[in-house]
Parts: sequence; structure tokens; C-alpha cells
Amino acid sequence: MVQLVNRRRQLSDMITAENNRLAHSEGAARDSVKRLIHALRTELRQLDKEMDGHVKRHFQDFAKLLDSVKGVGKVLIATCLGMLRELGTLSNKAIVRMVGVAPMNDDSGPRKGKRRISGGRAEARNVLYMATMSAIQHNPVIRQFHERLISKGKLPKVAIVACMRKLLVILNAMCRDNTPWNPEKHVIAA
Repeated sequence: MVQLVNRRRQLSDMITAENNRLAHSEGAARDSVKRLIHALRTELRQLDKEMDGHVKRHFQDFAKLLDSVKGVGKVLIATCLGMLRELGTLSNKAIVRMVGVAPMNDDSGPRKGKRRISGGRAEARNVLYMATMSAIQHNPVIRQFHERLISKGKLPKVAIVACMRKLLVILNAMCRDNTPWNPEKHVIAA
């Protein structure tokens, strides 16, 4: 599964690179870039089918559990299977550190710096970011949490990272307890 997830990321990166080249190409070179983008997208669709089949054959229960959360899709499920096999077995703090969405102090002596996220598994963090952006739009619990943070004056990026952390902790608890999504269990008190 790890190889499939890595290959998917590589194909996505190649498509992005070719789209960037397309903006600056002309004539025959432009046609060549368009053909390559088409071929890469076809390969990506085929790889997605292979990943879906692998998940359905070997991890159907896990996929069904995570898929019950609005905002979580096939790419995040495959990424969790390939790169976050520890999901559900670690504490919330440990899984948040592993993905790299734990705020780290930047203090030195009397100086108090800004907290930043760093380290962890960048590939998993990138996919979690995209899933969180979808969850902010479509998941009422995550949307409410995001709106509350923004209304309290948090910067948009800070609010998104907090939502990423919240979504990851929810997924970790669901896997640990083997329970599907229950919005009442995760409602944020005012």
C-alpha cells in the first residue's frame, strides 16, 4: 500500500509540474505537454482504481469506518493505510506529533517565539490538509470548530492546523474504539 500511495503522490507532482510548464509553452511544445498531462491523468485514474481494489480486498472494515466521516475520502484512507498504520494504536499526542501537526515551542531563554508545526510525516500531513479543507466545507463538527476559532481571532492558517489536529484525533479515536463517526460525540461546546 505504501508503494501505491507514494506512486500516487509522484503522479500528482508530475501533473502539477506539467501544468506549470503548460502555462509557459507554445506551439508543438504545448501540444506535447498536453499529451503528457492526459497520459499522466489516465495513469492516475488507473492507479486510483488499483488502490480502491486493494483497500476493498484487504481493508474493507477500516475503510468503511473512516469513510463514515464527511471530508475523509479514498486518498486519505489509502494514506492512513500506507503511512499511518499506527492510527488507533497511539495516544492522541503521539499521533499528532507523528503527523507533524503538534505545535512546537520556539522559545530560547526569556524569548517566547511563535509555536509552529514541524517534522512528522509530511506526505500524510499534506493529504490530511486537503481532507481537512473538505471537512471544513462539508462536516458540520469541523466547520463549527473552524468558525469558532476564527471568531476568537485565530489566524486562518492556525485555525486550519487546529482543525487538522481535531480531525486526526477523531480518526485516531474511531480506529482505537472501532466505532463509526458519531457527530454528537464530537460536538464542540460553546
